[in-house]
Amino acid sequence: MNIGFIAHNSKKTLIENFCLAYKHILSKHNLYATGSTGRRIEDVTNLKVYKFLPGSVGGDKQFIDMIERNCMDMVIFFYNPVMTSPNSPDIYAISRCCDEYNIPIATNIATAESLVLGLARGDLDWRLNIRSDDF
Repeated sequence: MNIGFIAHNSKKTLIENFCLAYKHILSKHNLYATGSTGRRIEDVTNLKVYKFLPGSVGGDKQFIDMIERNCMDMVIFFYNPVMTSPNSPDIYAISRCCDEYNIPIATNIATAESLVLGLARGDLDWRLNIRSDDF
């Protein structure tokens, strides 16, 4: 499965800790992330992460492109709901796109844990039947 990660600056440590806690599950999948989020995940987990540009300079657009091509199977986007910035990846655009293409998305740790544990059980295997591998 292809799993995408994005985190606003104030949530980078949370996403690092999340990935470290579920490293044994994530290691069986392809991981994608915006620039600095991907580097930080790699640093703490030693997992390979395919990195897009930083979200503030187009990484969120690359992320959306992969969703629109139906190449992303799950997205975890930890964002700060009380802080919006024109330089931050656009949670609304990404979540709308995930909804349009039936890509599961988690925007908080509780939902992210449910998705990752479901991934380990095979609950998301249906994505393999509809995913495009043109990426």
